[in-house]
Amino acid sequence: KAREIKQPKIGTIGVKVENNLLTIDLENLNIDVKELEEIMVKYELKKKYYKLKDGSFVNLEENSDIEFIDKLMTGMDIDYKDLEKSNIKLPVNRSLYLNQLLKTIPDTQIVKNSDYKKIINGLDKENGEDDIKIPESLEKILRYYQKTGYKWLKTLDNYRFGGILADDMGLGKTVQMLSIVAGYIDEGTERRASIVICPSSLTLNWQNEAEKFTNGLKTLVIRGNAQERKEQIAKIGEYDLIITSYDLLKRDVETYKENKYQFRFAIADEAQYLKNSNTQNAKAVKEILADTRYALTGTPIENSLAELWSIFDYIMPGYLFGYKKFKNEYETPIVKDNSEKAMKKLKMLIEPFVLRRTKKQVLTELPEKTITVLNNQMKEEQEKIYLNYLAQAKQEIAETINIKGFERSHIQVLAALTRLRQICCHPSLFIKDYKEGSSKLEQCIEIIKDATEAGHKILLFSGYTSMFELIEKELNANDITYFKLTGSTKVDERIKLVDEFNENKDVKVFLISLKAGGTGLNLTGADMVIHYDPWWNASAENQATDRAYRIGQKNNVQVYKLITKNSIEEKIYELQQKKAELIDNMLDTKTSFINKLSKEDIMKLFE
Repeated sequence: KAREIKQPKIGTIGVKVENNLLTIDLENLNIDVKELEEIMVKYELKKKYYKLKDGSFVNLEENSDIEFIDKLMTGMDIDYKDLEKSNIKLPVNRSLYLNQLLKTIPDTQIVKNSDYKKIINGLDKENGEDDIKIPESLEKILRYYQKTGYKWLKTLDNYRFGGILADDMGLGKTVQMLSIVAGYIDEGTERRASIVICPSSLTLNWQNEAEKFTNGLKTLVIRGNAQERKEQIAKIGEYDLIITSYDLLKRDVETYKENKYQFRFAIADEAQYLKNSNTQNAKAVKEILADTRYALTGTPIENSLAELWSIFDYIMPGYLFGYKKFKNEYETPIVKDNSEKAMKKLKMLIEPFVLRRTKKQVLTELPEKTITVLNNQMKEEQEKIYLNYLAQAKQEIAETINIKGFERSHIQVLAALTRLRQICCHPSLFIKDYKEGSSKLEQCIEIIKDATEAGHKILLFSGYTSMFELIEKELNANDITYFKLTGSTKVDERIKLVDEFNENKDVKVFLISLKAGGTGLNLTGADMVIHYDPWWNASAENQATDRAYRIGQKNNVQVYKLITKNSIEEKIYELQQKKAELIDNMLDTKTSFINKLSKEDIMKLFE
């Protein structure tokens, strides 16, 4: 009690941004910097006091200034030697973390220059920069929260910061990202290509969305053999948007490096593909040169801290330090010791660069049911089988119609069309020992993995019960719990399964054959529906969707239709659109659908 207790105080802090550097002035620090290092060691050890050289004591408990210095040094990678200089210079991307910290020392005068204030205000996720205009072509297309996303992404780009758009599935991350590319092209200052790297199952989807939402964006999907890809990469300067898969980028990375092309934006979609920083995927993506890098993911990235570090290592290398330091200071304390202090500090570091909105947050603006068509491109062997069968079927059908007449050939037509549809789903549905896989199955499993990680529950419909065996193998391999309902499921068993699926959070997927589960089920536990193959009759498909989308459903329902490009499936889908009125009025069977088609319609299906 007789001893003098000192309260270290930071007088004034000056903060400014100049020449793309953040400068902090800590000149008025009333603690001897030489003693500060020892003080902080004791603070880390949770000691209550530290004895200064003059015999007085520093109280280390509930000391906001000491806590500020600790977070400043560890969160911004500042060394004690740096504190001896009057001005500490740091990368400008540390500005937002510093701003969060400054709020924790209320009694200190803080002097900020206008450039620093501009960055802080611009990256306010709710309000953003007012002077950022939405491109005219997208003003009417984007929803209010997508416009917020656009402004946030654009502000990040203005300062060459990277960012992670982690909106929930179905909130339009692709559209927000395409808006950024389109907005840049609209500015017309220069024309440089941007690149999207995504799972192979989504390359065509990106191209389709770009055609649908933007004003003539020139896109190129990198595909084909090694030589063809090399030739395509040599021409990237002629396009606005290059789309490639993680798998191909890994093989082509040297070609990109040889071209030394500096992309305007590099966009890593489904960024969980980068979660292991040692994989070839992650290494290749990080070698691509770009002004600004963005990552997209629908799953909350806080789940795995090593994954978080790897994604940040891509968008802003060095921001979360080297992995060793990150592991020691954040990952281990958080995972092993449940350290709230480390978690708070990490949150402050990453928060400014991650935008995540859930459906619940923006539900008022969302339509109640969102339908998305996802295209996939057949694998090489799959396509060969399809084209061979198509040529053969076309010839046989033409002969059958000549002999029997069109009216009496419907059964043969249907059989041929069914075979083509099965090849799109998976050739092994009727080809023994087929080993080459199916792009649609891969796409489907990718969606399920992402969705279940993000906490969604899924109804998956297919017209082919035999397809479920192949899907089940993949679900088991990925430890995803599921139920299955087909025509052979007994009535009392159906009721039991339905009730448990709605209640049990651990059962993520319900496989349902379209015939058995199209009606009479109330599955409001699910908020996502996948139609693995298109049904002839759109109303049968809609009835299936409405197992989830009905009274009692509190969540928004996301519907995915998986359609194989350049195939019978695409033609069925087009027919569904064209003949919507006819379909609405017809009986609920596929044969009656065929009966209502003209000979021309039928033959077009075999083109």
